[in-house]
Amino acid sequence: MQPLPLPLGDGSRLALLYAAVFAGIGVAMPFLPLWLSGLGLGPELIGALVALPILVRIVATAPLVGLIDRGLAPRRLMIAGSLGLAATYALMPSAAGLGWPMLAGLIVLNAIAGAPLVPCLDYQSLAAVRRGPGLDYARIRLGGSLGFLAATLLGGWLLGLVGTGSITHFLAGLELASACGAAHLLRRAEGAPPAPRAAGRVRLPAALWLAIAAGAAIQASHAAVYAFGSIHWGTLGLTPATTGFAWGIGVVAEIAFFALAGRVPGLRDAPFRLLALGAGAALLRWAGLLAAAGLPSLVLPLQILHGLTFGATQLGAMAALSRLAPEGARGAAQGTYAACSALASATATLASGAAYRAGGGSLAFGLMLPVAGLGLALTVAAARMARR
Repeated sequence: MQPLPLPLGDGSRLALLYAAVFAGIGVAMPFLPLWLSGLGLGPELIGALVALPILVRIVATAPLVGLIDRGLAPRRLMIAGSLGLAATYALMPSAAGLGWPMLAGLIVLNAIAGAPLVPCLDYQSLAAVRRGPGLDYARIRLGGSLGFLAATLLGGWLLGLVGTGSITHFLAGLELASACGAAHLLRRAEGAPPAPRAAGRVRLPAALWLAIAAGAAIQASHAAVYAFGSIHWGTLGLTPATTGFAWGIGVVAEIAFFALAGRVPGLRDAPFRLLALGAGAALLRWAGLLAAAGLPSLVLPLQILHGLTFGATQLGAMAALSRLAPEGARGAAQGTYAACSALASATATLASGAAYRAGGGSLAFGLMLPVAGLGLALTVAAARMARR
């Protein structure tokens, strides 16, 4: 399938849509567990319900995004997914009143609806960058980071006023806005229906499989800090305000990297260099957090590395997909990367949980070092394979 060219101003349109999509994520990720807790559910059940969407994304993302290669317009898939999210969020209070099994079923449907949104948006953005040399994926993706940060801050303030019981209604409204954004901002992008791929399966090249595995491993090495960073830093003596500031530093570093990366000639369209930069920074970051057990003041400066461990890895993976994915399988490649990342992150999260119980933060962060090292080794292998 040949991606259709998008109109002038496409970078701004896509950045706004990233902001809309990530606004919902920026509210759901930190605050939906609070809503579940307000239902009186136990911690084990809350943990299971929070893990359900990860499991669903592992299974559902690649087939759904692969529909693009079969002729489904990405715009329509995004509109349907956002509307599905809005409907399931709106129904969650009623489902909770009928018991947790009904709520769990609705959470599964919610995860299915949301699974293709970010990969579809990445697909559209990479297609636009290939068609318009003046566009920069990093600057476009910056909209998502800004939307996430703004929604998290605004959501926390608003929910502090009206209470956590309104979280699902707030999320439903955000997803309706996202559906409207996809319908309006991409309305000219759809044009004629996408041409279905030719009969037969289009295989992904070995170098791309290695790059996908490398990106998934490096991102999965964040599992310990995502799951236990705040808890561990509290044991080191950091106050809640300082912990919140530490997370804020990471988001700001991510935003800064996205804003500046495209201006560095050696990083623009350099997938393996970006992946190696992300992996190297991850090794330094997790080793530093091990040392922070005796020197808590290291936590704040180490959080600056999030701009590389997440940002450089994300850009590297997207550049690899854009350069190496064959026509007729770009949607499948995008979905495969998202599914592999979810699987790797889920596995690393479970492993870091066991490590944290056994040896605390030091063991959990130490476990992430070989995960990041694996990502670096896979990056080197992918670069060598691509040169062949």
